[in-house]
Amino acid sequence: MSVESELKNLILNKYKSLREFAIKIDMPYSTMDTILKRGVDKANINNIIKICKELNIDTESLGEGRIECKQHERHVNTIAAHKDEIDVDWTEEELEDIENFKKYVLSKRKNRE
Repeated sequence: MSVESELKNLILNKYKSLREFAIKIDMPYSTMDTILKRGVDKANINNIIKICKELNIDTESLGEGRIECKQHERHVNTIAAHKDEIDVDWTEEELEDIENFKKYVLSKRKNRE
């Protein structure tokens, strides 16, 4: 079974329809449908993050073709190359988005090797 099929099944187990899920995550239904038909590896990172966040699944694992529950890891070693120049109090949600993006980028690197 493909990761897209597993993702679709997971969504339908938690929501009445794909359309309901798409509305919940503020994504056009056509975008959700395209992701499931063409593959998560071709999707925009922001859309992947929305999907993973709502379903509480790990972004890196999804990028590797697996669906795994997200571990609640709040520690981020490096936020950005110039983060020390900015005094920012990151919210939990921002830290989660940064961590998810980092995992997604690393998963794309693994796919190219």
